[in-house]
Amino acid sequence: MFGFGKKKTVEKVEIEESHSFFDGKEMVSQHQSRFFLDRLSDIVSKNNNQYPNSGDSAQDSNEISPLKMKLSPPESISVQLANWYASNSFIGHQMCAILAQNWLINKACSTPARDATRNGYDIISTDGTEISDETIKALQKFDKKYRLRWNCEQFVRMGRIFGIRIALFKIESEDPNFYEKPFNLDGVTEGSYKGIVQVDPYWCVPMIVGSELSDPSNIHFYEPTFWQIGGKKYHRSHLIIFRNSEVPDILKPMYQYGGLPVPQLIMERVYGGERTASESLNLVMSKRTTVWLTNMAKFMADVENNSERLKLWVSNRDNNGIKLGDKDGDQIQQFDTALSQLDDVIMTNYQLVAAASNVPATKLLGTTPKGFNSTGEGEAKNYHEELESLQEHDLTELVERHHKLVMKSEGLPLIETTINWRPVDSPTAQEIAERNKLKADTYSALVMSGAIDGEDVRYRIALDPDSGFHDMGERQSEVEDNLLEQLGITDETIQAINNLEQGINQETKQH
Repeated sequence: MFGFGKKKTVEKVEIEESHSFFDGKEMVSQHQSRFFLDRLSDIVSKNNNQYPNSGDSAQDSNEISPLKMKLSPPESISVQLANWYASNSFIGHQMCAILAQNWLINKACSTPARDATRNGYDIISTDGTEISDETIKALQKFDKKYRLRWNCEQFVRMGRIFGIRIALFKIESEDPNFYEKPFNLDGVTEGSYKGIVQVDPYWCVPMIVGSELSDPSNIHFYEPTFWQIGGKKYHRSHLIIFRNSEVPDILKPMYQYGGLPVPQLIMERVYGGERTASESLNLVMSKRTTVWLTNMAKFMADVENNSERLKLWVSNRDNNGIKLGDKDGDQIQQFDTALSQLDDVIMTNYQLVAAASNVPATKLLGTTPKGFNSTGEGEAKNYHEELESLQEHDLTELVERHHKLVMKSEGLPLIETTINWRPVDSPTAQEIAERNKLKADTYSALVMSGAIDGEDVRYRIALDPDSGFHDMGERQSEVEDNLLEQLGITDETIQAINNLEQGINQETKQH
């Protein structure tokens, strides 16, 4: 009546493990129905829990409060679809480093960085005036000393791996607050510039000050004012920051004010491609299925002995062995799995990786594209445009700041310089010959029309590094130097004449 002595039934609690939507074999959907809402709520909470850091240029943190973002759940989207996209969130910078160990992910991050910096650049002035050879040689010397080209390559490569890369210019200053103040070139003393330092994002802490967290009309809204590196604050103006595919404001706190890491974008596609390639080996090894039709009643009557006989038969099943069977009672059949399209299936998976990483399959895999009926020419053109964007938007500012610091630190004339990146595609010998023939036809037509003369053509050919006569200008310069030396005219005399000419020109302009 009271249930004494009865054994209580204990309900088993099953703990469901969380799974990705893609487990390598099939798409699964074990997330809770509110998973995407919880994820959205976490993102909004991260934004609302930010508070301005104290700083010299900031107002009292009690007077400035960050904007509060309101949670706006989606109204018309499939729950399964919303959960799938919500599961593709930031995986963390440390996980990005682990994923970058994979050969394909590492190549997808490294190849654009190498290609964008391989052919180098030419240093030019912003106003078009000619830069002296001494200044060019000095800048090139310190480019090599401070490994500028390597720094440019790593700036892009690590930026693609982590989604963000911070480059710091190492300057020795007697001012202990030098880096906390906005960058000022006048504060760089002679011999103080020591090179470029790049820092991984997990060593950096973003710090936002004042209205940059509360005023969306601020130019630097949601952009960290300082970055704390090794316990020391650095104002953002001292840093050059690479961000791969910047995220919207709502996601910036989650991504620690960085961009989208390439490993996160392609990790599932890489896993699918690698798994397909690995499974293809098993498929090749087991593509033949052998069927032995026999008397099952007799087989089951002596299972143990017949199983041993079957194992012996299996050991001789390959092409190096001999298959035995009863001529009258047994029948052996063999079925082969067709593998004619297997390589297309494998390559299609890898080409999806190439598409997600913005690297052509011909470059990433070193093979011709399959499955999409493409020659790869259009992809190569788009890839070159991608490289030019990296050069212009991400690398030029880094090189220009480096050259400014070199000129100020080494006492060189301060000239507003920029760089002209050389073409990213290296033409073949045949392409250069065809291009020179077109130029020769053009020059010939212009000379015949009287627009230019032979001296003009000679000048252009001497300046063209691909003409085959590029050294004519150098030989002409040597001849002029030898003539001046024979006449006893020194460099000091030429400099004095130039200064006198500049003074006369200035007086003429004033009158």
